[in-house]
Order: sequence, then C-alpha cells, then structure tokens
Amino acid sequence: MLGTRVLGRTGIEVSEVSVGTWAMGSEWGLSDDEASVRALHRALDLGCTLLDTAQAYGDHRSERLIARVFRERGSSVAVATKLPPKTRRWAPPPGTPIAEVYPPEYILEGADLSLSHLGVDVIDVYQLHTWLEDWNETDEWFEAMDRLKRQGKIRAIGISVRDGKPGEANGSIVKGRVDTVQVVYNILFQAPRKELFPVARAHNVGILARVPLASGALTGKFRRDTVFPPGDWRAQAFAGDTLERLVAAVERVKAIVGTEAPLLTRALQFILADPEVSTVITGVRTVKQAEENLTALAGPALTEAQLSALRALELPRFPASPE
Repeated sequence: MLGTRVLGRTGIEVSEVSVGTWAMGSEWGLSDDEASVRALHRALDLGCTLLDTAQAYGDHRSERLIARVFRERGSSVAVATKLPPKTRRWAPPPGTPIAEVYPPEYILEGADLSLSHLGVDVIDVYQLHTWLEDWNETDEWFEAMDRLKRQGKIRAIGISVRDGKPGEANGSIVKGRVDTVQVVYNILFQAPRKELFPVARAHNVGILARVPLASGALTGKFRRDTVFPPGDWRAQAFAGDTLERLVAAVERVKAIVGTEAPLLTRALQFILADPEVSTVITGVRTVKQAEENLTALAGPALTEAQLSALRALELPRFPASPE
C-alpha cells in the first residue's frame, strides 16, 4: 500500500508518490488523451492522492484531462496546479519586476481559469510556475494569493523554483508567505538538501520533489546512442556529449545501488529518505508507467551505506528541465 505524508502545514495528506501531468500536455512528443485518462485512473486506483498539473501543460490540456477523470470516477483527489508567467519567459532575468510577470489581477484571473478547467470548487495548491529571489521582498503577489485563500478558492500557496537556485524562495518561506515549494530534486541534483530543506523544515513548509528520475535518465534506459522522438525537449537538451556524460553518471549510481531493486525504486527511495519531502511527483502518461511508479516503493529499502554513498556523489551539472 502506498504510504502517505502530510504536505507541510497545509494539513493535506498526500501519497508519497504522486503523478505529474506535464507529459500529457505533449511537450514530450505526441500525447494520447485516451491513454492519459487510463493512466490517471490507474494511478488513483493504486493510491495516488495528489495530481500535479499546470495551465501551461498543453494550454490547460492536462487540467481538462484531470477534470474528465474526476467526472468519470465521481470523486476527486488533491490537485496542485501552476500559473505560468504572463510574459511566458520561464526564467526572467534578475531584476525583472514581479508586476510584469505575475500582476495581481493575472493571479486572480488565473485561479478562476484553473477552477473552470479542472471542474473543482477549490484548488488544493495554487503555485506560481517560476520564481526569482528578488520577488521575496514584494507584497502584491502575496496579497492576491492570500485573497484567493480567504475566498476559499485555494487551500495553499505554492511556488515552483528552478533547479539552478533551489533556495531562491527561502525569503518568502521565512516571512510565512509560502505553504509549499516545488523543486527539482534527485540523485543527480541534490542541492535542495542544503539550500532549501533546512529552511522548509524550520517553517513546516511542504516540499514537492519533481523530476525524480532526472528526465528519464534514472530509469536506466538511456544509452549513449538513444534518439528522442520529435517534439521531445530532451532531443536538444541532451545533444552533443551531454547524453554520454549523463549515462556515465547513471552508471556510477548503478554501481552503488546494485541490482537488488530496480533503479526506479532506488531513485524514489533516495528522495523520500529526506523527511522534508512530502511527495515525489512522477511523470506518467501510460498505464504501465503508472503501475511502475506507484508500486516502485515496494522493493527492498536502501541501506544506510548506499544512501550515504549516493549523497556523497559529486556529479556534473546537466541541462535544467524547461518545466
């Protein structure tokens, strides 16, 4: 049975492994809506109690798929969605005023859009899809979010940070403005353990760990000659010698964890070894992926020696997820 954890101070109980719907919006190549719906149903059957989505995943496409599944089931689970930058610049340069990227009226209108597309009465976690450290000193964005909370349209205020600066939301955490933070965290990118987790722990802020398999690398299926399908962002990101270096890094991980359990299992166990992590968001778009991800924790546990060796790895930086 899939375990659960509490999402920080929100009080929302979530499954340790949750489902991300980015791939259902077609940014990973062609998507099949019927396959996506079957995958979501299977994930919920297996105990998933949190779905993570975003308006930008296929222009509300993933949100609408979730709404369809809820209608078909006659029930729902917690949903975390994200508001894209109004400018659609996913990494605005430092110094960009938040009023250009997330003006208050845009935040308010965005919540209504997601409520409509999701077909729900309340958004459990409403997240800003990108963040700059400069914005911790501003107030207007928080006032808009807090207004939504008081209106009962959202339950929790979240921020999604880029993997390059996993501690960039710490200022807002300390001020008590943020209930959750979503961040890239996996065996190949461990910076959040030092830069974010201690502050989140001190303020009881829930952590949603995304990209747990390093965009598929930690499934162990990549080879040096892997070719990604048309439309898959990894075709460009892992060009040149990047894929070769990535495969070499995964080989080092394999040497530590051995073959007693699948690499997928070890990747998720590694992340959940940190109590600050409330849930691991795993990308799913097929029934097979749902079954693999939602049952992965059933394998034998990592030993303390293996965990220590993984945490001691020094690895090169790889291209950030564009999500």
